[in-house]
Amino acid sequence: MHPCDLSIVIVSWNVWPLLQRCLASIERCSVATAPRLRVLPQGWHLEVIVVDNASADDTPAQVAAHFPWVQVLAQRQNIGFTGGNNRGFVASKGRFLYFLNPDTELVDETTAGASLATLAARLEADPTLGVVGPQLRYSDGSPQPSARRFPRPLTGFWESTWLGRSWPGNPWTRALRMAEWPTDQSCAVDWLVGAALLCRRSALEAVATAAGPFDETFFMYSEELDLCRRIRQAGWQVLYEPAAQVLHHEGKSSEQVSTQRHIHFNTSKVRYWYKWFGPRWAAALRGFLLGEYLLQIGVEGVKQRLGHRPELRRSRIEAYRAVLRSGLR
Repeated sequence: MHPCDLSIVIVSWNVWPLLQRCLASIERCSVATAPRLRVLPQGWHLEVIVVDNASADDTPAQVAAHFPWVQVLAQRQNIGFTGGNNRGFVASKGRFLYFLNPDTELVDETTAGASLATLAARLEADPTLGVVGPQLRYSDGSPQPSARRFPRPLTGFWESTWLGRSWPGNPWTRALRMAEWPTDQSCAVDWLVGAALLCRRSALEAVATAAGPFDETFFMYSEELDLCRRIRQAGWQVLYEPAAQVLHHEGKSSEQVSTQRHIHFNTSKVRYWYKWFGPRWAAALRGFLLGEYLLQIGVEGVKQRLGHRPELRRSRIEAYRAVLRSGLR
């Protein structure tokens, strides 16, 4: 038997209460067999690696005290989501790797075991699959669509922008999010939302650099899109499998610093456009996004002068000005 079938890698930053729930859900569906190994009811041996990005909430000590079977890689500084996942990948031993966000939760013992087993069984049964992902669900249990097609050059101007919110049914966003596909049906996809990605090690090794499979020029955001595109380019398939489900308390790490979230999200977006569509498309998208933030500053300024929630308007204006100063570079 392989000494480790599955490595679960979790990158955490200042979200100990959520990380505790995530680890507890893994613990409920597995049994300890060795100091650093656990086993699922189906016989799969797994290890869990938490990469802590210099949290200020004492996460490494908390994990050691509550979950001594978890390996903790404590970083001296925040090396980003991609850097953390790469460190976990290098330290891992599993044939498969499950990149799991700390704000996810395997719903209960029965579902949790079935979720892990279902995904692993799909990967093992089909050698053409490089990545498989579950159906994500929001905190209230409603489906969070996570199956995706690759963006086209114009998609960046419509997805997660004011322009897109003014026309939510635009064809570029609908195509990206596979709006026509039922969330309860399995299908081959281009990429998946990265909160829960089960990957074949050989597929990751096929696209990895010395640092690991993730491109660390993406600090966070768009990294799973880029990874899946390279895996697809290397000849592997990506599958959405709703028979496996994971609860996702979305964005709890990134929402801690709203200004940085704006900067990282849009900088990564521009970087992806540069990498896959070229410098001209990237420059056009950067200019458009910066123009949107300039427009938002004007709108927030008008609302502030009208006396509508002035503290909120002031904080938003400061955040948007920080985005402009960054240049999204």
